[in-house]
Amino acid sequence: MHVFVSGGTGLIGSAVVAELLGNGHTVVALARSEASALAVEAAGAESLRGDLADLDALRTGAAQADGVIHLAFSADFSTAEAVATAVAEESAAIAALGEELVGSDRPFVTVSGTPYLPGRRSTEADPLRTDGLVGGRARAVTAALDLASRGVRTVAVRLPRTVHNEGEGGFAGLLTGIARQTGVSGYPGDGAQRWPAVHALDAAVLFRLALEQAPAGTSWHAVADEGDAVRDIAAVVGRRLGLPVEPVPQETYGPLGPIFAIDQPASSTHTRETLGWEPKHPSLLEDLENLQP
Repeated sequence: MHVFVSGGTGLIGSAVVAELLGNGHTVVALARSEASALAVEAAGAESLRGDLADLDALRTGAAQADGVIHLAFSADFSTAEAVATAVAEESAAIAALGEELVGSDRPFVTVSGTPYLPGRRSTEADPLRTDGLVGGRARAVTAALDLASRGVRTVAVRLPRTVHNEGEGGFAGLLTGIARQTGVSGYPGDGAQRWPAVHALDAAVLFRLALEQAPAGTSWHAVADEGDAVRDIAAVVGRRLGLPVEPVPQETYGPLGPIFAIDQPASSTHTRETLGWEPKHPSLLEDLENLQP
């Protein structure tokens, strides 16, 4: 299959591109800079210059592909306004990609976060939450899944709060970055809230399986660790960086503070049983041992 990938040079995207190439697919990846294009080509894929706001480039990539995996998203979480801008940009991109594929029966794999439910683990059957800071992202993914009725094999892979590799990435990576800046490995509240996680290389396998096998209109959970307590994550970070581990105000984490404070474990039982996905790489707490002081 010839696959168009947006976000193909990030922590997740580079793993997805390698997974696709290693399993007989060819890849063209969106590249927003010359450096990104060179990285894509060094990995063995083709590059298509453009960014997430370049809807014509997205349409071109989708039109020429047998399937699409959309991963690109701005990593600017500095303010609520920046997050809103990123969500709006991505929503327009998802809509453009989906419309290009209408009537083709080609696969379109989108990405969202796992939902959270008070008092229990979320499952693949639970709807995404459309309220809050990133609710627009859930609405865009839901609209994409609805394209199943218009001849698009749309699939949603839901990622946990931390997708990691070599100790970097996701919410845990943000905790680490703030710890380096402030000199304290902190956690909001009592730290008992749980975050799910997955290694990027395991997530990449699920994206490939979803592209190859998943029925139209379905959602899947890329969850290896159902939920690590945030204070346990902070403890490993603190030990590796030689920093004190302490509770800190929720405001330390800016607009993501309320999300950081929520207990949000998630299950992937249905995904494993149905698609045969089985994570094999280190857990988050094991992977954080790769952090360097």
